[in-house]
Amino acid sequence: MMPTSFAGSPRIFLKYRFTDDNLLEEALTHKSYVNERRDSGRTHNERLEFLGDAVLSLIISDYLARRYPELSEGALSKLKAKLVSETPLANAARRLDLGRYLRLGRGEERSKGREKTSLLADALEAVIAAVYLDGGFEASRDFTVDVLAEELHRLDVLQEQPGGDDYKTRFQEWCQKRHELLPQYLVVRETGPDHEKVFEVEVHVNHQVVGVGRGNSKKEAEQEAAQRALEQIEQ
Repeated sequence: MMPTSFAGSPRIFLKYRFTDDNLLEEALTHKSYVNERRDSGRTHNERLEFLGDAVLSLIISDYLARRYPELSEGALSKLKAKLVSETPLANAARRLDLGRYLRLGRGEERSKGREKTSLLADALEAVIAAVYLDGGFEASRDFTVDVLAEELHRLDVLQEQPGGDDYKTRFQEWCQKRHELLPQYLVVRETGPDHEKVFEVEVHVNHQVVGVGRGNSKKEAEQEAAQRALEQIEQ
């Protein structure tokens, strides 16, 4: 259940104090909740999601253009696509425990809507829009860069290394050089309906789990698992 007060909000909200708490409530209200309570006077978050998508795109475009002035338009577009897609946004929302604070209808509750990648990504976009409307562009930029700090750091690491973002190839080369064997990838969990499956994959080396990844496809989950394994190696 969502708290009646935002004193118990996800910790990131403590870094931004809303002047109008109604904006935050709207951002965290799914249409399924409103559809079941048509006389409640509530507004769901799709309008804010629409605005948040545009605000997020501008913030990330501005950040990348300033951070990587040497990159071409095409390269910057590829980097932006990685950041504004569902999976990284949902991962950031999970770190905030955002699902816990959503207002959902009974059907979404039963179908584990608080864990759905698409729903979490949409909610985070709506929250970004709420910050924008409440505090302006600078506040929303600071909020977004903070929320996506982990993803932005990974981009920095990637840009400093040759070989692009084919983490599986890089990790395979490391395993062959170090252990003279290939890593093994194992799907350990599938969640969500068929149209928005989330796969969880473990990568094993010498029968030990060295990385875990999640994604909307097995390939995407394997890439993230390999990335996690590489991050451990490079620490």
